[in-house]
Amino acid sequence: MKDRTCQKHAPSCGSRPVLGVLFAAYLAGLCYLLFFEKALGRTDVHRGYSYNLVLLREIRRFVRYREQLGLWPIMVNLVGNVCCFIPFGMFLYLEFPRLRYVAAITAVTCLFSLLIETTQLVFQVGCFDVDDILLNTLGGFFGAVGMVCYNYLGMKGKKHGEMGD
Repeated sequence: MKDRTCQKHAPSCGSRPVLGVLFAAYLAGLCYLLFFEKALGRTDVHRGYSYNLVLLREIRRFVRYREQLGLWPIMVNLVGNVCCFIPFGMFLYLEFPRLRYVAAITAVTCLFSLLIETTQLVFQVGCFDVDDILLNTLGGFFGAVGMVCYNYLGMKGKKHGEMGD
């Protein structure tokens, strides 16, 4: 008789250690990007705290001054903050079966982003920005929704394939 515990949790149990290693590598890369990347000014020494506590202030600023700033800063700040956290939502979905709810993954992503922003504030690396928390949370949300859709379409395809046999 087959062990059914592996079947309850996609992906298969054999691939779980690989996913754990990939998730750890992703988190290490994310931490490097958020705390140490020179191109993003992370190694500059600040004298004082830098923060934005007004929701949508920085997003509006980037949109308002898009012609003066150019495409690259907009892509890095707005699109980059979302895209960097899409894998976070995906990995949470795959690695933690109890978090297979979009709302749960979105909440964990928000809390993780808050932790990152607070760490940046405390160590004066980068800027604590509520807009970053919003954008990062959206990324985790999109990753979770993507995995739910992927699983739904995969299950639908399996059922359809079984009927055709």
